[in-house]
Amino acid sequence: QGPALEDSLNTLFAPLIISCAALLEKLADTYTCFATEHGRHLHVLHMFGDCLYIAVNGDGTESEDDLRRTLFVLRRLVEAHCGLVTLDSHLIRKELRPADSEQRERVWSLLRGLLETYSHLREEDQSFAVEAVERLIHPQLCEQCIEFLERQVVQYINASPERGGDEVGHAFLLVHTKLLAFYSSRNASSIRPADLLILILLVQDLYPSESAEEELDRQSVAGKVLPQGPKRSESIPVSGPGSHGAAEKDSDDQQDTDDLSVPEVYYTPEPSPGGHSTGDESWLEGAEMLGTGEADAADVQMAEDLLQTLGPLVPEASNPRRIFLDANLREGYCPLLPHTMHCLPLWPGISLVLLTKGPTTQVAVTLYQLLDGFLVLERKLEEGPEAGAPRSYPFLAELRQRMDKFVKKLSGQDIQLQNTWVDFKSKIFSRSEPGSSLELLQAVANVKRQLCSVYRQLFLASTGHSLSQGLRDRAQKLMREKLLDWRDFLLVKSRRNITMVSYPCWTPLTHPTYLEDFPGLVHFIYVDRTAGQMMAPSLSVTEKSSSELGKGPLAAFIKRKVWSLIALARRYLQKGYTTLMLQDGDYCCSYFLWFENELGYKLEMMEVPVLSDDSAPIGMLAGDYYRKLLRYYSKNHQAEVVKCYELLTVHLGIIPSELVVQQACDLARRLWEPSRIPLL
Repeated sequence: QGPALEDSLNTLFAPLIISCAALLEKLADTYTCFATEHGRHLHVLHMFGDCLYIAVNGDGTESEDDLRRTLFVLRRLVEAHCGLVTLDSHLIRKELRPADSEQRERVWSLLRGLLETYSHLREEDQSFAVEAVERLIHPQLCEQCIEFLERQVVQYINASPERGGDEVGHAFLLVHTKLLAFYSSRNASSIRPADLLILILLVQDLYPSESAEEELDRQSVAGKVLPQGPKRSESIPVSGPGSHGAAEKDSDDQQDTDDLSVPEVYYTPEPSPGGHSTGDESWLEGAEMLGTGEADAADVQMAEDLLQTLGPLVPEASNPRRIFLDANLREGYCPLLPHTMHCLPLWPGISLVLLTKGPTTQVAVTLYQLLDGFLVLERKLEEGPEAGAPRSYPFLAELRQRMDKFVKKLSGQDIQLQNTWVDFKSKIFSRSEPGSSLELLQAVANVKRQLCSVYRQLFLASTGHSLSQGLRDRAQKLMREKLLDWRDFLLVKSRRNITMVSYPCWTPLTHPTYLEDFPGLVHFIYVDRTAGQMMAPSLSVTEKSSSELGKGPLAAFIKRKVWSLIALARRYLQKGYTTLMLQDGDYCCSYFLWFENELGYKLEMMEVPVLSDDSAPIGMLAGDYYRKLLRYYSKNHQAEVVKCYELLTVHLGIIPSELVVQQACDLARRLWEPSRIPLL
């Protein structure tokens, strides 16, 4: 029997790891990137704490920036699954490489699957390309769903005795990677956009979205043959998809679907039988579907059959899944607070996600506060004699009081922590001369490790709480009933959320389309970096469905241009440039980053920090660059709320640069208003 894979890898990388360790010891620096002979293999390295992460590419498909971004995303995924255990290199190594081979394979399969899903989404989905959440644009349906999530899902579960101590803090609906609705209970902490994007990635890994071709094939097999070229009168009325009269009367006032000027595949779902809608009646407790005809029963049966084919690619134990997210609580900021994620698939491509917190949440907050205090103490000790005597540190008395209280609450359950804490106190609070800096640093490290060990036992080793199967089934059933009439519309809308030839849903139908309003504009991506949300026309690159860009090849060509522009804009932003315009063949590509106050008035520009090549990649998933940029800019604008925006555009090359800039300003003003629609 040959050596295990991990042993072979350790042998192959041993010289590199030893060399890195030697450089760190002698020079406090190490490699960040190198290529082997003839550039066959590209290596990118990064130290996270005491752990060395290495990414290798041998087929030339990934650049240095891609590999470095992958490393940072992997680190973020490890944090999301291991929480504050990542603060201790010894414990995190045990989590990532368990002694049991089967458990090790499960851990590696999970991380491998998540990275593969991320790589796929980064190449195919605009929201993951720019790292921002994309909303499914339909304000009225969004509002209905938020109210439904509040009354029928969150409030009901939180009032139920079956919840087992868990409390639902957040509930949201996803259609593929697009966010339809998000509701947070009143006492819940806010979810950062970066964490929401991680959650979307986890859902996509559990229940991958079908490609557009597969979705079309499945709908055809199911008997849902898509009609060609819909009439404008076939649009869905906002008042409810089940009313024939409303569809005719309100089509000119409340149209929200894409009005296309060229033939293409598009589908508007049939209204419910009997002229009824599930939209209003399903608010009632335990409501059943109102449609009683055979067609309605067939629809439900088809949905059930589809769900039978739906299965997670990872073990069932990972759904529900313990996940760690940053939170702003009354006690202050707490990173990596433990939550439980329940992903309830409604149909292929549509999911309901519930985030719950258990009764031990306060223990996690206390552990973070203690670990944070010891990290501050560690930094002070590393400064040496310049920082003064350790006993004179003003925060040490409070830290000692908190730690004594916490150890007492454990009531001897963790003898190792108790002994380590007694040893630490004897060294730092000794009446005689306290221990040397090296001894004190070692004592601090020991206490931190024991605190992380307690954290690991509470939130990783234990199975934790989860909602009862009955509560989950009820939420899943009611949400299906609510969205049954909208299912096919949502699946199509998610593929063509916004198009260049559509009428924005927040404007009257007499308003020009994007293409009419901005002649020469081929594509744009608008990002609200404060809210972490983006808007962009859909890019259809399939051969089976056409768009204003035609079929596959042209759309794929434009997609490559857009992805190249995103990468180029990031490189220039890293070097301190906030505006970019270049002629790329027959196209003109531009990028703008700017700041505004809460009223929408543009603020004066400033020099943004220049980053080194090995710094955290620009984005939300790899260090949340924009949150740091906003904090940096806000130092000089303490009296007002500062917001950050980005706009990327692709124009035809014949458009003069002055007109490109003017159109970018007008487009930003046009897109500013819908971003005020409350969602989170």
